[in-house]
Amino acid sequence: MKKKYIIAILMISLFLISGCTQKASSDNDANNENSAKAVTEKSDIEEKSETNFLLKGITLSPKSFQGDDFTGFFEKAKEMGNNNEKEIGNDNEEGIGDGNKKGMRNGNEFIISWSGDWNELSNINNGGPKVITELAKNYNYIPLVIAQFFTQSTGKLLKPLDETTKKEYKNSAVMFAEKYKPKYIALGIEVNTLYTSSLSDSSSDFEEFVKLYNDIYDAVKAVSPDTKVFTIFQLEKMKGLNGGLFGGENDEKKAQWFLIGKFKTDIIAFTTYPGLIYKNPSEIPDDYYSSIRANLINLPEIYKQTPVAFTEIGWHSDASITGWESSEEEQAEFISRFSELTKGLNEGNSLEFLIWSFMYDQNTIQPFNSMGLIDKDGNSKAGWKIWTEK
Repeated sequence: MKKKYIIAILMISLFLISGCTQKASSDNDANNENSAKAVTEKSDIEEKSETNFLLKGITLSPKSFQGDDFTGFFEKAKEMGNNNEKEIGNDNEEGIGDGNKKGMRNGNEFIISWSGDWNELSNINNGGPKVITELAKNYNYIPLVIAQFFTQSTGKLLKPLDETTKKEYKNSAVMFAEKYKPKYIALGIEVNTLYTSSLSDSSSDFEEFVKLYNDIYDAVKAVSPDTKVFTIFQLEKMKGLNGGLFGGENDEKKAQWFLIGKFKTDIIAFTTYPGLIYKNPSEIPDDYYSSIRANLINLPEIYKQTPVAFTEIGWHSDASITGWESSEEEQAEFISRFSELTKGLNEGNSLEFLIWSFMYDQNTIQPFNSMGLIDKDGNSKAGWKIWTEK
């Protein structure tokens, strides 16, 4: 009763802010059989490690924030972890979700991410970061809180980056990290789009954020050393791809890989929406994701060894945009192709995690409104099965 009451309060707060053995004929035969069996079992384990150990997640995107719709989202999200049979450690009692300790993962892990106004980090009563982090105890997931400070579509800051705002942002991030010792925290979404808008406006917003972020990185590490701190880039624009539904032109000479080197980071994270550039998954170049490493060649060595992650992955599933018609089958095809195209990127377990943008279709602009893996009526699309089992 108490547990349900607490969850109900948190839900309301979040809504308001957004074998058998065989006998051998001889000892030698038995030994040979056992040796072969051991090799086979080892091979099976290694194969599971390769195919099942990739940490996946979903953004906080329930059908609604009411009652069973809200709690049902968390139950449904467990399907992303149930197919991961690999275990490499015991549950960690410190921190939230699986906590923080290096090398500690269990077979049922998955991520649920929340993103929103940076100011919510300081809302200790009913802020989104508090809610999503504390609910992790009940549903056994890893929370990822992503704090944003500007509007990606316009490059307009939510608050001026004056000394007062910088102090507020720093204090709230440090306070949150010190209290919860999260495994991950991200500061800024698609920050290379802020770089572009700062160039066009001749503003110093981007460079001011770089200095602020690096200062906060050190401060968070001081109170929670094992927390992985990072910012997020938009991959298509990072590659210089501004055509298609972005409305500009593709020009790889305008790639922005050098921006990564401006940030202290534990993860190099991206959002990726190739369906805004390519009309069919088969058009995506074979090295579209594996080439990320090659594009870090001119950065200091530490960046070449840093894990990569995707905090938003999406492909639409309807035919509402003329010339860019898609379907549930095409969305599923993209998920399969994405899995293939990122295999090279994951050599040496250098792919930290993958997060799909929406579980349920959301009331947002096209084509993002059909990127969910479950429709608004609660029917799973073909892509949901592939995403949870790949």
